[in-house]
Amino acid sequence: MAQFLLQTVWLIPCYAIVGAIVSVLWSPALIRRTGPRPAGYVNLFMAFLAFGHSLAAFPIAWQHPAQQISVSWLQVAGLDLTLPIEISTVTVGATLVVTGLNLLAQIYAIGYLEMDWGWSRFFAFLAIFEAGMCSLVFCDSLFFSYIILEVLTLGTYLMVGTWFNQSLVVTGARDAFLTKRVGDLFLLMGVLAIYPLAGTWDFSELAQWAQNATVDPAIREALPPGIATLVGLALIAGPMGKCAQFPLHLWLDEAMEGPVPSTILRNSVVVATGAWVLIKLQPVLALSPVVLAVMITIGALTAVGGTLIAIAQIDVKRSLSYSVSAYMGLIFIAVGTGQTEAALLLILSHALAQALLVMSTGSIVLNSITQDLTQLGGLWSRRPISGLCYLVGVAGLIGLPPFGGFWALLKLADGLWATQPWLVAILLLVNGLTGFSMIREFGLIFAGSPQPMTQRSPENFWLITLPMMVLMGLTLHLPLILQSLSLLPSWAMLNKDMAMLLLWSSLIGSGMGAVVYVGQSIPKPIQLPWQRLQRFFAYDLYTPQLYRSSIVFCVDWASRLIDWFDRQIIDGAVNLVGLVSLFSGEALKYGNSGQGQFYMLTIVVGLAAIALSMSWSLILH
Repeated sequence: MAQFLLQTVWLIPCYAIVGAIVSVLWSPALIRRTGPRPAGYVNLFMAFLAFGHSLAAFPIAWQHPAQQISVSWLQVAGLDLTLPIEISTVTVGATLVVTGLNLLAQIYAIGYLEMDWGWSRFFAFLAIFEAGMCSLVFCDSLFFSYIILEVLTLGTYLMVGTWFNQSLVVTGARDAFLTKRVGDLFLLMGVLAIYPLAGTWDFSELAQWAQNATVDPAIREALPPGIATLVGLALIAGPMGKCAQFPLHLWLDEAMEGPVPSTILRNSVVVATGAWVLIKLQPVLALSPVVLAVMITIGALTAVGGTLIAIAQIDVKRSLSYSVSAYMGLIFIAVGTGQTEAALLLILSHALAQALLVMSTGSIVLNSITQDLTQLGGLWSRRPISGLCYLVGVAGLIGLPPFGGFWALLKLADGLWATQPWLVAILLLVNGLTGFSMIREFGLIFAGSPQPMTQRSPENFWLITLPMMVLMGLTLHLPLILQSLSLLPSWAMLNKDMAMLLLWSSLIGSGMGAVVYVGQSIPKPIQLPWQRLQRFFAYDLYTPQLYRSSIVFCVDWASRLIDWFDRQIIDGAVNLVGLVSLFSGEALKYGNSGQGQFYMLTIVVGLAAIALSMSWSLILH
């Protein structure tokens, strides 16, 4: 039975697919008497089965080496597209995290969307998210991973546009989809370009090829530095979009127009899909120092810039979204410096903490009917459970011992200190700014005196509170879970100097946030003496204006030019042929007399003209 559970664990995405298909039956147009609620219960049951299968298979996978399974998909004209599947401790553990968070998100969604009639579509889209992420985890092929990422991009568009009767929702879904498509286009170029060079799309074989490229003269000759750099830059463009890195970060901000239960998955694990592919491709990307430098630069800019923008936001969900981009920037730095284990630990700790933060703030938004931070406040006495969950989420996200974020950031800092010490300063700065941003949001929501929108804002009922409490317990116990799996260093081997630096940066950032926003001695809102600098961060570094003046402007004028060419040149030529045919037909109509001798004369004259033209050269000769 144990071997059966392990060997069939790659079928876990099928649970979610079945739930999504069955959900269609309860769309309002098909079954009217029961309403759409059974669609949510069916998907919840399938998510529970997927989580149970992952939970049962994880201890078995921990005791066994990695297994490879190949499923033949297409064999034609010398092209062999075989789907390679990897079953290992890491893949099964990642599936356990995805299915567990999806299960909690669906319980949360049943309470959050109690009065919504779009259950069939919404829960089907959640199932698509789960199926896509679990498939990506098990897939060991770059080609099929690209296909799965495209499915997730479509799922993001559909999920953000759940409430499609609102104009801002439609605009947000469209912008999120188009922004991610920019990175996907370059990723497709990289996927197609690497196959003739390596002869494979399998991640394991690509890693072996990259290792041989450093010692094999034939491979080095076929892969000059310029080609390696171009291919590597194309391959990181897709993860840049998925992980919301500058300048492809706007989609995550626009995606906040979707329902809060979908944000739980999107801010925790969906954004990490690009990081997962990036970790798989790290040996290939390491072939070009330029690519690694670009990754580190993009990650550093996004990490610092994202936290500064988050501090300047007054929208609850958007402030959290920019902190997600900042944390993904740290993962870019980890992969760029070759620390894949630290990157995986960062993904795990961030997923739990960020999901908890979204749940707690979403609970506030539901009852207060606003997500404007300037209209909230004084909720600590009314919402102690939500406030406690939020604080635990903050502790799990920043470098505060002994929580999970501390160990992940410490592992990254240790590796950076040995290779590129200047990046440790950026890490400490981002950690401190993140603590300041999170405590700022806590102070604006829970501290101070009650506002008109928070006078009546009690704790939500158990369907919303229970998932928060469970996730808070997981976040608190994450270090114990990692220690039981021997994934944490012993206290004797701990880099105490680096641990103290992380602790002080967390305390200084959080303490400054508490003094400014939790304490009541400083009047609010806070106004910087440099208004241009404040607007610069509040308006997202003017990135939307930059988009409108560059990409949107070029696409708009190119569309106008193509439209003019199509209307005037293409349509003009077609209309000209039609007019010529019309007038020639009318001329022939009025030129017919109906007399047979006239027709015979016309035929004779035509034959004579043809004969004269054919014999003209003989006549001249």
